[in-house]
Amino acid sequence: MTTQPTTTDIRPRVGQALPARQPVSFLRTVHVELRKMVDTLAGRWLIIVTLLIAALIMGAFLWFESGPTHNTLDLFSIVVLPFGILLPVIGVMAATAEWSQRAGLVTFTLEPRRWRVIAARVLAGSLLGLVVVAMSFVLAYVIGGAANLLGGSVSYGVDGWLLFGLLVMLLLTVVQGIAFGFLFLNTPAAIVAILALPMIWQIGGQLSRRVMDLVPWLDLNVATQLLESIPEATGRQWAQLGTAVAVGILLPLAIGSWRVIRGEVK
Repeated sequence: MTTQPTTTDIRPRVGQALPARQPVSFLRTVHVELRKMVDTLAGRWLIIVTLLIAALIMGAFLWFESGPTHNTLDLFSIVVLPFGILLPVIGVMAATAEWSQRAGLVTFTLEPRRWRVIAARVLAGSLLGLVVVAMSFVLAYVIGGAANLLGGSVSYGVDGWLLFGLLVMLLLTVVQGIAFGFLFLNTPAAIVAILALPMIWQIGGQLSRRVMDLVPWLDLNVATQLLESIPEATGRQWAQLGTAVAVGILLPLAIGSWRVIRGEVK
């Protein structure tokens, strides 16, 4: 008696539905976007150069400044100006990476809901900016401690309102960089625009009195100055800040998000 071999048909039946794919969670999308920002050579070196510049400026300030005593918050405050130039570049690169590389085809295939990718990129860019700012604040403490060991006098007292205002100011610059990146979808154009805009406002204010009156309401660099003295800020100053944020960040972000959602990734 011979045994007949039995076979099982493992092919899917005609019309049989494939198992539903689990949607990508928002936190995972944020994690992936954050990894893409720091895993590239350009992004990694931009962060390193930013921190090196901060350390050099702090060290040079303590070396050349002849004051009797300094504060770690003073060291942190002097890097706000260069950070106002470098942090938006981090935001721009975070927003335009998908359009300067072919990674966008993969990203929007795995996550077709583009608005979630936009939100994840804004959140990831903001977190990265906060990490860089926090690391620079730690550098201020380290450099201050080293100066004390070498005979200097650096105190560690911190004005909470001033620190909070500086953090918000720098965070706004990062988000503005992301907004301009989405608006132009081109890294060089977005960087040039975000760096040239304050100069355009200054030149326009010098040429026209009407433009000068509009500068506090439209120039984000001028409007955010109240964050350095929050307890003394007036209602008019807060209104100017809100208007500048709406014009300089929310409007470009809205237009840029529409471009990303409606645009074709090639």
